[in-house]
Amino acid sequence: MKRDNCIPLWEKSNLTLAEAAEYSGVGINTLRRISNEEDCEFVLWVGGKRLLKRRKLDEYLDNAYSI
Repeated sequence: MKRDNCIPLWEKSNLTLAEAAEYSGVGINTLRRISNEEDCEFVLWVGGKRLLKRRKLDEYLDNAYSI
């Protein structure tokens, strides 16, 4: 279901795995693996739902040589 008033991905503070994969070009499985790590700074757990902090994800990717 697509809404006409959707917020663009680059303006959202937190992204789902699917949104983060679309935004970053990194696969969902890779994002899931990285965000499962205890020291991951860009994951936010809301109950059982995993959200990725867009700005922190950008910082992580900017500093990464490979993932």
